[in-house]
Amino acid sequence: MANGNTVDKILDAAQELFAERGFAETSLRMITSKAGVNLAAVNYHFGSKEALIQATFARFLTPFSREFKDQLNAYISLVGEENIDIAHMIAVLASSAQVVAERNDQSVAVFMRLMGLAYAQAQSHLRNYLKEHYSDVFKPFMRTMKTACPEMTPIEWFWRIHFVLGTLAFTMSSVDSLQAMAANDLSVDSQFKDMISYLAKFVSAGLMAPAT
Repeated sequence: MANGNTVDKILDAAQELFAERGFAETSLRMITSKAGVNLAAVNYHFGSKEALIQATFARFLTPFSREFKDQLNAYISLVGEENIDIAHMIAVLASSAQVVAERNDQSVAVFMRLMGLAYAQAQSHLRNYLKEHYSDVFKPFMRTMKTACPEMTPIEWFWRIHFVLGTLAFTMSSVDSLQAMAANDLSVDSQFKDMISYLAKFVSAGLMAPAT
């Protein structure tokens, strides 16, 4: 149990610091100081900073992948592949992340900030790790999404899907701030499910717009 507690402390500290400062700007000594452990503990449990970054993602992505796969398969089984609604699939992606975050007492906003950093900062080892361990879930999702836009060229699809992912990452990493802004500006108590509904409809419309 002690080892488990040590690993959790390290991962908690790493997740928070990576999200606040970025990967390159966060040193292992910052993480050990925040976690209240020594450097030997990080080296023993993870071996390297790269492995620690990967483990930080895996702690969220592994249960998320299972939840997303289950929800997506249930939806496709219900409506059939020929009746798939792209907005609903995007909503399933977002709601799965929220379900896992609540179940494991984690912050979906912090994790989505990390996902944004995975693209914004030079972390090729992380992108390779994500492809290797989670492509079995996301490749079928991407293929299904692409069937809605059969006329789109590969380069246009590349940009559109990354615009979608960027919008999801920004919105979900700013949930609390956006809800506070809606309450202040519009006197509206915005629930997470309502925000996801608006978001899914918006990004799906952009994704499926006529090709340029």
